[in-house]
Amino acid sequence: MTAKEHQKLGKTLWAIADQLRGAMSADDFRDYMLSFLFLRYLSDNYEAAAKKELGSDYPQCTDDGYFSPLREWYEANLEDIMEFEKQMRRKVHYVIKPEYLWSSIAEMARTQDRELLHILDEGFRYIENESFASTFQGLFSEINLSSEKLGKNYSDRNAKLCTIITKIADGIADFSTESDTLGDAYEYLIGQFAAGSGKKAGEFYTPQQVSTILSEIVTLDSQDPTTGKKKKLTQVLDFACGSGSLLLNVRKQLGPYGIGKIFGQEKNITTYNLARMNMLLHGVKDSEFEIFHGDSLLNDWDILREANPAKKMLFDAVVANPPFSYRWTPTDAMGEDFRFKNYGIAPKSAADFAFLLHGFHFLTQDGTMAIILPHGVLFRGGAEKSIREKLLKDDNIDTVIGLPPNLFFSTGIPVCILVLKKCKKDDDVLFINASEHFEKGKRQNVLLPEHIEKIVSTYQYRREEDRYSRRVPMDEIAGNDYNLNISRYISIAMPEEKIDLAAVHNELVYLENKRLDAVKKHNEFLKELGLPPLP
Repeated sequence: MTAKEHQKLGKTLWAIADQLRGAMSADDFRDYMLSFLFLRYLSDNYEAAAKKELGSDYPQCTDDGYFSPLREWYEANLEDIMEFEKQMRRKVHYVIKPEYLWSSIAEMARTQDRELLHILDEGFRYIENESFASTFQGLFSEINLSSEKLGKNYSDRNAKLCTIITKIADGIADFSTESDTLGDAYEYLIGQFAAGSGKKAGEFYTPQQVSTILSEIVTLDSQDPTTGKKKKLTQVLDFACGSGSLLLNVRKQLGPYGIGKIFGQEKNITTYNLARMNMLLHGVKDSEFEIFHGDSLLNDWDILREANPAKKMLFDAVVANPPFSYRWTPTDAMGEDFRFKNYGIAPKSAADFAFLLHGFHFLTQDGTMAIILPHGVLFRGGAEKSIREKLLKDDNIDTVIGLPPNLFFSTGIPVCILVLKKCKKDDDVLFINASEHFEKGKRQNVLLPEHIEKIVSTYQYRREEDRYSRRVPMDEIAGNDYNLNISRYISIAMPEEKIDLAAVHNELVYLENKRLDAVKKHNEFLKELGLPPLP
């Protein structure tokens, strides 16, 4: 499917959402819409695999009415169901009972079946607890099928769901069901809902163009980026993963087999569920990712709490877009936290460096970390200055990239990308000022492919360019008291035009002579008319 067709599918689904949500907020309707799209993907993928597994035993349609091949097979082969499902778990990693498949749900919706709501609720619970080898408890926890936002009573809610599901089924009937297609549609809808959510969107969505920059950077060889991308990353972490789009972008750079396992952490329960669905929708098997619901600042994920350096979890790439200048309440005990004890504690007013140090702690010696932060981390004083100085003296800050303003739904302020490494080859810091390289949009500014390519290639080859990029030696940074404000090192002011005084003088003399000639001629006319001359 072409990019144009992907966009068409996304726009089709968005139009349906906008038409059907009625009085429901965009955030509320998002959960229903995306869950149904997710169910459609799981179902179509499962039915295709079942058809391949059963071969000639797969029932063939014999009439023009609704027909469910799997339901037919299940009813005719009761004794073989267990073995069949065992095979399906081995091949596609999950099972869905025929009555819970999208085709069955869509048919119930089309015929206005009064049991639709009950069956849908059962199906969601089944997928959460029984479909996969590892349970996905709470995956649909934000879908309240008893909500009065759907209708005042069961009948009204059932009718509303019938309408929504029928419209979705009709809208996507002509589109491919491959994972990339529905996955891209899912991402498109997340972006559209993010646009409608405004400030809250920062909780779950990183614009794709920014994700691409981070993803391309962390997949390049850390010691010598000029050699190109790494062949494989064993483990990748995003500790504030939102809907998972940034992690999926990293995977996209290396292909489906380029990452051993994806790890993500998300504090918001709704967003956490979006991320898990998003992974599966993009063809990432449940054994290939782990998303944890928890608070990264508290480090409440058991797999990351190992204090023994020999046993701790490490990641070849760490990416993150944490909440900007998040207010937090560090305890006295955090002074001894293995993530912070060598650096100090970030101030209560801004947890930016706490997030950074959390991710940096779990980076491998030859890994790369890229994190999006507000510009304040580059120059604020106090505890932040101490942390920044320590990172610089240890030669851990590799690159500072200044991005244009108004790229994010959540804020209009300009932000930066910090690239960090534990073993850095170059004894300098690369500064890239990309703040003036963008296309202005109605609501958000946009980075075009050429803007992204320029940033990434400048990082990759460590190129210097007037008013855009510069490699700054550490002694100069130390001389600036470890202030990383980009404007200190890259001036974007246009140079004053040099003035040729002799040429200007000659031009003025020439103009003055022309003026005198004109006055002389004019006075001759005045004299003939008997009028006084011009001075």
